[in-house]
Amino acid sequence: MPMEFFAISLLNGLSYGLLLFMLSSGLTLIFSMMGVLNFAHASFYMLGAYAGYTVAQLAGFWPALVLAPLAVGLLGAAFERLCLRKVHAHGHVPELLVTFGLSFVVLEIVQLVWGRTAVPFTPPEALRGPAFTLVQHAADGLRLVWGAAPAALCQPSDAAVRVTCSPFPATRGFMMLVAVLMLLAVWLLLTRTRIGLVIQAALTHPEAVQALGHNVPRVFMLVFGAGAALAGLAGVIGGATFVTEPAMAATVGSVIFVVVVVGGLGSLAGAFLASLLIGIVQTVAVALDGSLLGLLRSLGVEPGPAAAGNALLTLTVSQVAPILPYLLLVLVLVLRPKGLLGTREG
Repeated sequence: MPMEFFAISLLNGLSYGLLLFMLSSGLTLIFSMMGVLNFAHASFYMLGAYAGYTVAQLAGFWPALVLAPLAVGLLGAAFERLCLRKVHAHGHVPELLVTFGLSFVVLEIVQLVWGRTAVPFTPPEALRGPAFTLVQHAADGLRLVWGAAPAALCQPSDAAVRVTCSPFPATRGFMMLVAVLMLLAVWLLLTRTRIGLVIQAALTHPEAVQALGHNVPRVFMLVFGAGAALAGLAGVIGGATFVTEPAMAATVGSVIFVVVVVGGLGSLAGAFLASLLIGIVQTVAVALDGSLLGLLRSLGVEPGPAAAGNALLTLTVSQVAPILPYLLLVLVLVLRPKGLLGTREG
């Protein structure tokens, strides 16, 4: 495996994993504080992308990066206050059903307002192009060039010298930076501020917190709104980096639940670890073309005609990449039902 291919695949996996963490952190926050598995969480991600696109058309990308998550957070808080709170006393099944129904309502609204096709949500000029370029030179080895590498560097005069230039998009680098800053901000909020202590106390001792004069239902409303805002922030960045379309919620919806369960229900650190693990494994697997048949041949074993025609043996790693997160989920549930860093049973 060429070094630049491994490095770029690893960075792409890290950026995708950090996007998954931006999504799963809000879901983890809501579950750890309220015990609610929000099936509409990916819909808030989609709303963030479309709201970011609309605001960016009017005021630019950078105001959209602030205003769109705030708008999605307000919608999330209003949903908790007007709908979710009404069914909270009736148990988990009504909560799941009302959030499940919300996901369909959001999908239909998005298609009515913005249409059924993708919208041209592009990143700002500052984030277009590569953040850096990895240059693999046959003689000089691997080097890093900030921004786009000069054409002369990627196309040397000597045709016999092999040079490979692999750019890393600035949008993915920005995504990684925002995700790390968000992790730090949420951790500081929960562990170093008074409101964080109130939130954690409201989870385990709501009656005591209520007796001390704090409004526990309002705390839960703010937590739900904050989780939706984090999903909206991920939507603005993910929509500008990838594609903004009505199917984007379904694309990541099931994966973020895998992340939350694999990391451990309610564990922010577990969600971070599982996000990186799933992001790297899935991204690197997509770029691999190896199969069991190729592995046997590389070991000097020549399968017979029947084995060569076996569909299972000829499946490549890239073909099974989409199911790898779910295979990991099954493995973790079998070996450690609480998840990697969880304290609750899944």
